[in-house]
Amino acid sequence: MKTSAQNQSITRRKFIGTTATAVAAFSIVPRHVLGGAKFVPPSEKVNLAVVGCGGQGRTNIRTLFNLNDVQIMAVADPIDAFNLDAFYYKGMAGRKPVKAEIEKHYSQKTPNYKVGEYVDFREMLEKEKAIDAILCTTPDHQHAYVCVRAMRAGKHVYCEKPLTHNVWEARVVARVAQETGVATQMGNQGHSGDGIRQTCEWIWAGTIGDVREVHSWTSASRWNVKYYAGRPPEEPIPQGVNWDLWLGPRSSRPYSSAYTPVTWRDYWDFGTAPIGDFFCHNFDPAFWALDLKTPLSIEAHGAGGVDSEMAPPGGLYTYQFGPRGKMPAVKFVWYDGGLMPPMPEGLDPDDQLGASGNGILFVGDKGMITCPGWAGDPRLLPGSRMDDFKQPPKTLARSKGHHRDWINACKGGPAASANFQYGAGLTEIGLLGLVAMRVGKKLYWDAANLKMTNAPETERFIKGSYRSGWQIES
Repeated sequence: MKTSAQNQSITRRKFIGTTATAVAAFSIVPRHVLGGAKFVPPSEKVNLAVVGCGGQGRTNIRTLFNLNDVQIMAVADPIDAFNLDAFYYKGMAGRKPVKAEIEKHYSQKTPNYKVGEYVDFREMLEKEKAIDAILCTTPDHQHAYVCVRAMRAGKHVYCEKPLTHNVWEARVVARVAQETGVATQMGNQGHSGDGIRQTCEWIWAGTIGDVREVHSWTSASRWNVKYYAGRPPEEPIPQGVNWDLWLGPRSSRPYSSAYTPVTWRDYWDFGTAPIGDFFCHNFDPAFWALDLKTPLSIEAHGAGGVDSEMAPPGGLYTYQFGPRGKMPAVKFVWYDGGLMPPMPEGLDPDDQLGASGNGILFVGDKGMITCPGWAGDPRLLPGSRMDDFKQPPKTLARSKGHHRDWINACKGGPAASANFQYGAGLTEIGLLGLVAMRVGKKLYWDAANLKMTNAPETERFIKGSYRSGWQIES
């Protein structure tokens, strides 16, 4: 019996074969013509809806304002409004302020432009039939649920990093993206820069020889300054907050302002600690350049121990990767909460690692490369090597922009480079570190069977649990 994918493939081949004369005049047949996902014709605007109107959602929206072929038509968030002045985002966010900002922007060209407003994104998907694509910028614990539901509804999806809250979800999201054929992109924006492509080209050209050791770090720590362990005390639910909907897949618990906005990142049930927040940015160059897709073992140690409710303020994570093709085994170490790798010997007095508390260091047998955070521009160490360094040839296509590439994919263009297959693999490695942190011992990873061979107790952290009505359609 043929699968639906096989039937679709046969249908496409038959279509192309029987219309060869008509197609000959075109260099590319748009994917929306061939069936499958609902791709937007190149001449039309992509109708986009936003799920999650926090600081990062607002940041993405402002970037999308620069794309003339995108139109934001609806927003969904369980919270009316909240103040972000205590965080680097600043200003007001939430459903109503973000809706107002979108309407103000589009009203400059379309007077009295109106945006659909929803508390529950599921209702929005049901009622707003014109939606082509979804921007998912919820807290981490709802990423997979929103993405899978939207993809199953035939919507293209952009989701902030980390792509999912646990390893099992990463596998599911990648598979559903492949099955549905929609255009996807994860929000590790540095992946679309020239810096990460240069890093790959330098390493592939043998600039520093074989790489056997990599270090990456972030200075990020806990957001909470008031609570350091356990659950915070119950507080009255503020007006304009649908707390049950905000909890989503998680089991019911009393409301506390310690959870939102932003500070949910500290709690195991909602966030993924500093490594979840920054791993998909700062480890990305190593993941791509060295093909580091499947660790053999992982161990982690938290600063001050590990609480059952909250992630530690800092951590040290060690991964061992086996040989990949002609590339040798690699030891990778992740540092967060202000921890840093030791400064290598033999550097110039002015040499520094990374920049602004985020970065990566490749140690090869013929030298070193360091990059700032967010997969920034590479630099040889010691810095004096840059004086007469000749750039290797460009072998990777350059990006037109992180959001631009995704919108082009929504219109039938090439897949965005941080699509969900790529993003899920990158996310999975970071989340495996959190599994090791929570059980407190060295773990051996069986990637094919999605389990730790020496620790069956890790299953609940690899997959997680979901309350009734919020199970992910796998």
